[in-house]
Amino acid sequence: MLGIIVQLLLSYALIYFFDSRRLGVLGWQPQRKRLTDFFIFLTVSMASCATGFVFRILFAHETWILNPAFDIQLFWNGLWWNIKSVMFEELIFRGVLFYLLIKWLGKGYALFISSASFGVYHWFSFEILGNIAAMMQVFITTSIVGCLYAWGFIKSGSLYATIAMHLGWNFTQGFAFSSGSIGNGIWILAKPSPQITVGYGTYFLIFYLPMLGFIVLNFLLLKYRNKKGSLEIK
Repeated sequence: MLGIIVQLLLSYALIYFFDSRRLGVLGWQPQRKRLTDFFIFLTVSMASCATGFVFRILFAHETWILNPAFDIQLFWNGLWWNIKSVMFEELIFRGVLFYLLIKWLGKGYALFISSASFGVYHWFSFEILGNIAAMMQVFITTSIVGCLYAWGFIKSGSLYATIAMHLGWNFTQGFAFSSGSIGNGIWILAKPSPQITVGYGTYFLIFYLPMLGFIVLNFLLLKYRNKKGSLEIK
């Protein structure tokens, strides 16, 4: 939490020094439309991510069971950890620096820089430096997702939609289905897990279709949302 407070203070200083404005440029004030956006994008993102685990149950014959250690405290710890993680990344890659890049370079260059930086960042967070194949795969997928998040900020004029998309995916994958770095969450994979050989089509269905659905559905939601509230740089 201290890190996020420091980020907010630095963000305030940057936007005031370079633009003589306040953190309101990030669209953080709660409004009905922004809160509605948040819950819609959160729901769509969680459902998209969850389909991957449904496919794993159906086609890879995995069995997921409720974590015996699950309780309210564990849920709160997992939720709070994900909120802090998402907020930290959003303030870096879609925060004041991104706003200033839009102002200085235009939306196109700002989108490219933000997306590419988000992709490179995940080389370190996933600890895959040196594994060229993994680095390329992670860079492509996270850069595309980062572009979606950045465009969400531009389209909505707020961080609510981007935080909702980011949190919905991370929480579902990392905590709801215990595939993150903080240990077991709500559901855990029963052991021993079956050894199943699947074709390329099924592999794509399990591991890539959920991400594709996540990107396409959120893109369409952003594209056809009410244009009122889109970011304006003065």
